[in-house]
Amino acid sequence: MMHKISMFGAGYVGLVTATCFAELGNRVFCYDTDNEKIDLLQRGHVPIFEPGLAEMVARNVKKERLSFSSDAQQVVTQSDIIFIAVGTPMADGGHADLTDVREAAMTIAKHLNGTKIIVNKSTVPVQTGDLVATLIDEYRSGGHSVAVVSNPEFVREGSAISDFMNPDRIVLGVPDARTGETMRGLYAPLGVPIVLVSVRTAEMIKYTANAFLATKISFINEIANLCEAVGADVKDVVAGAGSDHRIGTAFMQSGLGFGGSCFPKDVTALTKLAESKGVQPRVLRSVLETNAAQIDVYFDAIVAQFGDLKGVPLALLGLAFKPNTDDVRESPALALARRLLVKGARLSVHDPVATDNARRVLAGDVRWCTDVYDAARDVRALIVATDWSEYKELDFNALAAAMSDRIVFDCRNIYEPGELVKAGFLAIAIGRGHKRHERRAAQHPVEKV
Repeated sequence: MMHKISMFGAGYVGLVTATCFAELGNRVFCYDTDNEKIDLLQRGHVPIFEPGLAEMVARNVKKERLSFSSDAQQVVTQSDIIFIAVGTPMADGGHADLTDVREAAMTIAKHLNGTKIIVNKSTVPVQTGDLVATLIDEYRSGGHSVAVVSNPEFVREGSAISDFMNPDRIVLGVPDARTGETMRGLYAPLGVPIVLVSVRTAEMIKYTANAFLATKISFINEIANLCEAVGADVKDVVAGAGSDHRIGTAFMQSGLGFGGSCFPKDVTALTKLAESKGVQPRVLRSVLETNAAQIDVYFDAIVAQFGDLKGVPLALLGLAFKPNTDDVRESPALALARRLLVKGARLSVHDPVATDNARRVLAGDVRWCTDVYDAARDVRALIVATDWSEYKELDFNALAAAMSDRIVFDCRNIYEPGELVKAGFLAIAIGRGHKRHERRAAQHPVEKV
């Protein structure tokens, strides 16, 4: 069955969700208060980087299943299901800022022209569904009834389209059986399990999922630091422990830690929620503390190698918080770059797609490069800060020829240290069995010309 859907918010979640629903055959109206963003989309420009998204947007616009508007009345009156997918940034004190959610709910209420389903797609604290329902009741025009649903998103930046089209499950928090059946029908084309729960339970599921994944990352980083101290290899530890089906290896990649728009904000918000309810979030606090300290671990390793960093030329590879996205929000790579710049290092930086976003927030003695080998020119060390696939296949002979010294700080553990050592590099990677990292002369040294 085809539905008429409006999406309040043309940001990352809203745009991906709107486009995927259009791909499933629905008529989707995407609304945003940012007129410049809507103008770009109407002219065929997608303002975010997500593999495959631009092509899917163009296809569905051409088939007249997807359109963009800054006219709230138009999109509300033409739809039967309205998604709220606006931003919920971290407010002062760590709580989620629901300003945009409130504004969206009040705007929708003022333009109601019939029975609607209002769906919270944004990541929001427990009881936000109650808040939206209260605002709708207070501001709605006429006596039109609405049902407020929680439908948390679980898509990952860089693989969002695949995650939407092939999810592990769909979580629907619904107020009644009739609304549940309508929402079940909306997602029926995906043919995946649907978890039907209360609204508050669905809101809690989203925070629980993100907090648990963040916990796995902080846990393995702590284990990596211990491996560094005892001379063990964290990758072998993960392979051995993760072969137990109860544990698994997903999100057990040690490195600089997590960033982005979700994990830091959501774990912090869940921590604040627990505190406000009188529950001590000891594990959640430790997750955040461990993640913040992970930057120090790699920064200290760089300082230990060079001492005074003033004037030391270094190449930083990766600026996005993870590969396959141009998102630099809460990026550990940028956090490390700032620490190095404060200490006087001269940075050459490279990222396949995130450079423009990084330029807006990173200032200092930075040389912006469009080529990895140009970034490596005359530097004393490479610092791999984001695990882009193209960084896994570098020509280390060419890098050796470009660099003034052969040192690699593998902050994402994407290389085998022994292979770098064979190429004549000093390989520094936390938790990889440090005794194997000592520099040897390359079997076939490459002379600089």
